[in-house]
Amino acid sequence: MATVSILFSNFALIAVMMCAGWLASVAARNVTLVDSLWGIGFVLVAWHTFFVSDGDLGRGLLLLVMVTAWGLRLSVHLSVRNWGHGEDPRYRKWREAAGEGFWWKSLFKVFLLQAVFLWVISIGVQVGQIAPQPEHLTVLDAAGFLIWLGGFVFESVGDWQLARFKADPNNHGKVMDRGLWAYTRHPNYFGEMLVWWGIFLVALSVPGGLWTVISPVVITAVLIKMTGIPLTESSIEERRPQYADYRRRTSAFFPWFPKSKER
Repeated sequence: MATVSILFSNFALIAVMMCAGWLASVAARNVTLVDSLWGIGFVLVAWHTFFVSDGDLGRGLLLLVMVTAWGLRLSVHLSVRNWGHGEDPRYRKWREAAGEGFWWKSLFKVFLLQAVFLWVISIGVQVGQIAPQPEHLTVLDAAGFLIWLGGFVFESVGDWQLARFKADPNNHGKVMDRGLWAYTRHPNYFGEMLVWWGIFLVALSVPGGLWTVISPVVITAVLIKMTGIPLTESSIEERRPQYADYRRRTSAFFPWFPKSKER
């Protein structure tokens, strides 16, 4: 199956999945469902590409395992976190601003827009699995896996620490500033960035893989400048006034030693 055909068929699969998710969100009046579909979409792309392409088996399996482990963990985590909590405050603001027309605007503003981003970010996975050369794993593959593993562990531990913190009733209304969260305000986002730079290194090992750098560049921009940190922090500051001090003393993204607390 030709590369272009695989790329377009993957986009079609993602679009169909997101449209189905949109229909479910209209029925439930809750677009937070799209968060759970995000990781699943990458898994869908990885498995479809693996079965329809004639790329190197070892590299294809490596990327399949990396994407499946990351995508399923993220989807399960977000589904459990969001269950029973209503619509995410970020999306609720969009719904209130759009008024009665949000039900159809969300198809484009939320679901299909994320479908486009998902497809672009998954370019490295697709190219890495499609390429038949080299017919063996390389140093770049190994380096990419190690960076991916570091990001996967960092993101998973950060999510686990936050979930435990929220589960304690004594922490209600408080700001999480312990564990990895003492060194970066968003260890989950930082870990996710590493995941995709690791996947890029694997794609870089194949001929012409350099252009897939668009994948980690886009996800990094999304996390730091678009729907990641800006939207998340705007909603947190409204609910937790003490977040301002945490923000002052803690690195926004890249882990670093915290500043001393105000007295």
